[in-house]
Amino acid sequence: MSDAEADLWRDFLAALAAPEQPQAVFAALQAIVRARAPARLFTAMAYDPATRLSRRAHSSHPLDYPLSGLKPLPVGPWSRTVIEEKRPFVANTIEEIAAVFPDFELIRSLGCESVVNLPVVFAGAVIGTVNLLDARGAYTPDRVARIERLAPFAAMALLAARAAAP
Repeated sequence: MSDAEADLWRDFLAALAAPEQPQAVFAALQAIVRARAPARLFTAMAYDPATRLSRRAHSSHPLDYPLSGLKPLPVGPWSRTVIEEKRPFVANTIEEIAAVFPDFELIRSLGCESVVNLPVVFAGAVIGTVNLLDARGAYTPDRVARIERLAPFAAMALLAARAAAP
C-alpha cells in the first residue's frame, strides 16, 4: 500500500470514529470520491431490499436534494441495472438522464448532464447507492472504473449510517 493510500484509509477511519455520525463519514466519503472523479452533485441513498424503499442519507446540495423520508423504488431500466444486476448506471447526456430520472430539469439546472450511480453491495444485496453528477460526458470508462474502486468506502459509510440510525 502506498503512503497516499495509507493516508486515505487513516483519514477515513478517523471519520468513522468521529462522534458526529453519519455526517462525518459521508463528508469523508464525499472528499474521497471528489478527489478521484468530478462530482458537482454528490448524494448517497440507503436502500432496504426487503421493503424496496430508499432514503437520501447524504447530499452535497441539501437545499436541492434534502435528506428525505422513505420512498419506493420504481421498477425500470435503472433498477434492473443497479439493484438487480448490481452494476453502475452511467448516463453521459441529459437525454439519457431524462429517460430514467423525472427530476432531470433540476439536475440540468445544477450544471449536471451526466451521472454515475454506484451500487453498494453488502451480504449479496444492494444496500444503497453513491451518486455522482457532473457535466456532460464526465463519466468515461476510466473514471467509472476509478469510482467502482471506491466501493469499500461507500459500503462502510452506508453501514455506519445504518448503525448510527436511532
